Amino acid sequence: MRGPVLVLAVLALASVIGLVWRARNGRFRASGGSGSAADDARDARLGAEDLGVTPGERATFVQLSSEVCAACRSTHRVLSAVAATEPGVVHVELDAAQRLDLVERFGVLRTPTTLVLGPDGAVVGRMSGATDRAQALAALASCPRPRRDAAAR
Repeated sequence: MRGPVLVLAVLALASVIGLVWRARNGRFRASGGSGSAADDARDARLGAEDLGVTPGERATFVQLSSEVCAACRSTHRVLSAVAATEPGVVHVELDAAQRLDLVERFGVLRTPTTLVLGPDGAVVGRMSGATDRAQALAALASCPRPRRDAAAR
């Protein structure tokens, strides 16, 4: 009788873990003061010399990906489309294996991980796992829209 009960308990635990993982997948988390390695780097800024491109006037999605990652490809499509339709937004994808400095600095544990940078290059939050358009737009909402008069200068 213990065998079937044990199997059911393991299945229930696995289901709970799977549901928690799925709920966190792609969700935007604003930088906070939790003391984690990722949050310790929240005051760090990334600029054109770090990214290889000019950061966006409103926001920059910095996607850290790996070669063998299906979720990275879908996240790339989503973030590229958002950057193409939202003014002042730039998307840059970096190979995590080539940028171990950023992986370590920001405590990246899985790919894709997307750092969301504000207009000043400061990390305002991050997303891990596959990201859909709604999640990307929610992350973008944490960055102010560029003022029209500032853009005209």
